[in-house]
Amino acid sequence: MDYGIFVLANHRFVEKLGYDHFEQLESSNLLDHTVELDKAALREFLTQASHSDAIQKHLPQLSVNFRSADGHIFAAELSGYCTHLEGKDVIEIQMVTEEDRKLANRVRNLPWRLYLCLICLLAITVLPNAILPKLNINNAPTTFLPPDALSRQFYDHVRTIFPDDEVIILLFEGVALFSDGFLQAYDQLGFEIGNLEDVDDVIAITSQDHIEGTDEGFLISPLVDIEQLDETRPQERLQRAIGDRFARNSLVAADGSAIAMVVIPVNLDNSILNLKLEESILQRVKEQQLDGYLRAVSGEITTDVAQMRMILQDNMTFIPLTVATGLLLTWLLFHRMLAVVITGVVTGAVVNSTTSLFVLFDQPFNSISSILPPLLSALTMAALVHVYNALQYTSLRGLNGRERVNAAMQEVKRPALFSALTTAIGLASLGFSSIPPIRMFGLSAALGVCLVYLIVIHLLPPILVQFDRKPWPRRQHGLQFLDQLVNVLVRTGIRHPVTVIAVVVLSLAASAPLIARIKVETNLLEFFHADHPLRVDTAHIENKLAGTLPLEIVFTATDPDWLLKPAILQQIRQLQTGLESLTSVDKTLSVADFIEEMNWGFHAEDPKYRTIPDDAQLISQYLFVYDGEDLFDFIDSDYLNARVAISANVHGAEEIRQLIQDVREQLRKRPGLLGADIKWEISGAGRLFADQEALLIEGQGKSLGGALVLIFLLLLASWRSLRDAALCMIPNLSPILLIFIVMGLLRINLDMATAMIASVAVGIAIDDTIHVYHGFIHRIKAGRSPVTALVRAYQTAGRAVMVTTFILCSQFLLLLASAFVPMGYFGLLSSIGLIAALVFDLLLLPAILILVFSYFPYKKKRSRHHKKHVEQFDDTL
Repeated sequence: MDYGIFVLANHRFVEKLGYDHFEQLESSNLLDHTVELDKAALREFLTQASHSDAIQKHLPQLSVNFRSADGHIFAAELSGYCTHLEGKDVIEIQMVTEEDRKLANRVRNLPWRLYLCLICLLAITVLPNAILPKLNINNAPTTFLPPDALSRQFYDHVRTIFPDDEVIILLFEGVALFSDGFLQAYDQLGFEIGNLEDVDDVIAITSQDHIEGTDEGFLISPLVDIEQLDETRPQERLQRAIGDRFARNSLVAADGSAIAMVVIPVNLDNSILNLKLEESILQRVKEQQLDGYLRAVSGEITTDVAQMRMILQDNMTFIPLTVATGLLLTWLLFHRMLAVVITGVVTGAVVNSTTSLFVLFDQPFNSISSILPPLLSALTMAALVHVYNALQYTSLRGLNGRERVNAAMQEVKRPALFSALTTAIGLASLGFSSIPPIRMFGLSAALGVCLVYLIVIHLLPPILVQFDRKPWPRRQHGLQFLDQLVNVLVRTGIRHPVTVIAVVVLSLAASAPLIARIKVETNLLEFFHADHPLRVDTAHIENKLAGTLPLEIVFTATDPDWLLKPAILQQIRQLQTGLESLTSVDKTLSVADFIEEMNWGFHAEDPKYRTIPDDAQLISQYLFVYDGEDLFDFIDSDYLNARVAISANVHGAEEIRQLIQDVREQLRKRPGLLGADIKWEISGAGRLFADQEALLIEGQGKSLGGALVLIFLLLLASWRSLRDAALCMIPNLSPILLIFIVMGLLRINLDMATAMIASVAVGIAIDDTIHVYHGFIHRIKAGRSPVTALVRAYQTAGRAVMVTTFILCSQFLLLLASAFVPMGYFGLLSSIGLIAALVFDLLLLPAILILVFSYFPYKKKRSRHHKKHVEQFDDTL
């Protein structure tokens, strides 16, 4: 080493000296290729280099003039440090010429793999930004049902016949509601809203049909005729309004203290358009100076808009917050600015690319999808932490550059692959769900996890080789505390395995009955806190008027005379009476109500004639002279389709399903409506929502069961051992059980958001188990004892496991600050599941492994490669 004899040189070095092959340089002395280089100066340089480490900030340097093979003389700067080659101490010398210092040559001399990786990473980061502006942010109810669902297909068919039942309800309160001034402004507001492009109709007391008796029969006129205000007094208008069976508790409070306006949009089926429509409506309310009277706004569209605002707000808040938290934690844990930059770039690339899948596959981005960015941000951080941890260990071994990166990647590459696959499987299992947003969330998140693996394991190494030159700092005080905690838990599991297993099993068994308290229920209103304007306004409107949940019974006949037969109409009225006796139903309306009103008006408003006449010809005559429009919201012009509109005051999916069952029971009591000539079906937004819940329950079992089976099969294929696969699965079934126990304890419903947690948690939690078990079985195969293998495995992987859980939980717990309740529950339960998985990995897993491998030792032939690699890596511990 002291004599400057060449033992190895790369192609660039050989080429600079004018040779074609290293063999032409091999065993020659550095002095032989220099001009006027003093032997003493060279020896001093080599001596200093032999005592220098690659991680030093300042390396020994020497300026020399080289003579190339063709006699050309050029100046160069040498720097050197001590390293190892085939078990011997050697000095690695790096040469930089004046030509090399030129920017063009410095770029040109970079490895082609580095160029390729940088270009790929840049493309993954930048290209999605070109299509992300086209992201369809849409939380409309119909997007939660598959297009081929029978209830959705029938609902779409009904909407081509009757007005949309997803509406916006405006409720006005204040003094002098029936005064000329208010009514004129109210009527003008209805006119302007009706002129909006996305509005199909506006139902208001100044445009609502009112049936009244005359000397010649009955007359159809506006409930409040804006053209004849001079001829009526406010009190007369109030009495006329509250006396109208159609307006009472629909447009006017029973005591006249509130007036509503119902806006029926065209079938937008798009949350962004719904949001713009609501903003346009509220702007016109303000222009008419009625904002002081506007007391509440509700309806299906308003609920959709409120969720949309939450999605936008959460994305704007939690995406940068989770990324910033991840970057801060990276700096605090590793004190490497390079790690911080890489984390930021990779996180942005993964989140942007995965989100762009929603544009590429023309899928809506909704309340379910909004969980994706913070989830992928956390998973990216977790993957990078294992790499940073390995780089830190290899740096402590004195390795630098390519050696350091290769050694670190050799340690994490295989478990990282298994972890990526198991996490992807756990997420992709949500693809078994029949609910499109959940299916798209799972599949896109799975692709995102695969992208994380591709970037971290295949694109980052050349970049790290080029730029990771400095030594990694030794463990900080906070990390030493984590190491101590790991040691305490692991040693407890090793020393008291039977006690640990018994305590865990008995604790889970004792608390398992709490799972029975979980209620399968999705209530969109409860997605918001109790003081949210949507919940407050909805409760107020339902208190003043009627329930805001729309449900409908649609009757279809083959003959236009059937639906107008007196017996059928009477049966429909009896059905309505039965429905209104239910506590969950506030009001119903149908064509039968119009026939009764026309009969009442035709007979000089005699109350005893407010019934369905027995004469079919008289009913036909009523319909012939009817010149209003509202009737045809309940029966089509061909008299082949009719509907009973139900205003229900329930909003939970389970309550709606019970209401649907009650409706079916009421229908079965009326055999006249069950004939072969008339068919009926329950439809409406409420029916769609109830069907979503049924699909949710079905998909929960499929996705969780599918995840467990697929992960087990993958582990079986990876370890090639039934025992090893089972041992990895056991600690990860317990966190799932614990998640459901906590849900039962806190009475958290199983709904759209929480249904995904088990599959997500099992996919994430098993990552750490794989990293630990890989290190353990690697050492067992190298001939280490179970205790030594466990201690060494946890010394290397235990800290990374603890850190990744800490990072994931810190980012998931940020979601508790969300005003959108499902987002908070997702963060809370995911964190509980991950913490439970961590405890079981550090406490239960060592106890199980020490028992199993003590009584049933590993019998396979030892691998020399395993043994050599383990000994080299363990030397640094």
